[in-house]
Amino acid sequence: MGVTAAMEWLGSCSGCEIAFLNIGEDLVPLITETLDLVHAPLLMDHKYFGQCGEGVTLEIPDAVIGIVTGGVNNREHLTVLRQMRKKCRLLIALGTCATHGGIPALMNGQDQQASWQAIFKTVSTDPGAEIPEVEVPPPLDRVYACDEKVKIDMQLPGCPPNPELIAELLVAIVEGRSPVLPGKSVCDTCPARREGRSVVGKVKRFIENVEFDPGEPVSGMRCLLEQGFMCMGPVTAGGCNGGEGVPACISARVPCRGCFGPVRKNGNQLLDMMNGLASNGIDFKSVVDRRSILRFSGAHGRLRPLKKRVAKE
Repeated sequence: MGVTAAMEWLGSCSGCEIAFLNIGEDLVPLITETLDLVHAPLLMDHKYFGQCGEGVTLEIPDAVIGIVTGGVNNREHLTVLRQMRKKCRLLIALGTCATHGGIPALMNGQDQQASWQAIFKTVSTDPGAEIPEVEVPPPLDRVYACDEKVKIDMQLPGCPPNPELIAELLVAIVEGRSPVLPGKSVCDTCPARREGRSVVGKVKRFIENVEFDPGEPVSGMRCLLEQGFMCMGPVTAGGCNGGEGVPACISARVPCRGCFGPVRKNGNQLLDMMNGLASNGIDFKSVVDRRSILRFSGAHGRLRPLKKRVAKE
């Protein structure tokens, strides 16, 4: 019998769950020999309030390992997360939504009520459409990362996280050893050729073609940041390639979008990227929307609604 484990998802798209399934053939021994899944909406039917709804309070079985994906967007997410913390000896935040807010935390940069109005009451909706209030969990004041609400023991970011790293993390915990996980930035694992300074001095929009020879490996391509593209490799944690080989976006000749969150613990990708641009001779004022740099890490109070400017008379 394996170590008991429980899985839950909060405000997420299920991409992390698909990444778990994408462990592939190694998943079979993982869930039959290494882990004993006692609760996992992805793989099994286990109701919060009993299989026939006879329960009165939300109940998740006790487990040694808990895995939570997604951010905390509403009261139901918060209740489930607290229950997972209570019932699991070791709690893992899996995926960038859980670790840094992810794409849902982009909402933090807007006025919440105005956003609900735009989503539910636009001219394209049916007449009389209202913001739902019945049988819908009330939203929190903003989107939170899991560690803002409960103690998280381990984190593995990624949008989605790499399947190999998920397996390594879980097996290492069961074996009682430290997991072998990437600790460097995307840039540190990128083989693109660097010359030290930008060729243009400003940020290009990614509607222009990257300069590269299709017949050459990535090592023959000039660094995309030095080409002037907003490549967030310097400020983004590595791991999309499993820690080996060419980073995923770079292998497709696409600038890194920052989906694994900041390299440094409590790092701010926006501020760090501004410094990165300056060190490469790129004018940070040429960035059209600086706040979009926080597209994957808007929790922890990073993204906030802009204050309305009062027009001068």
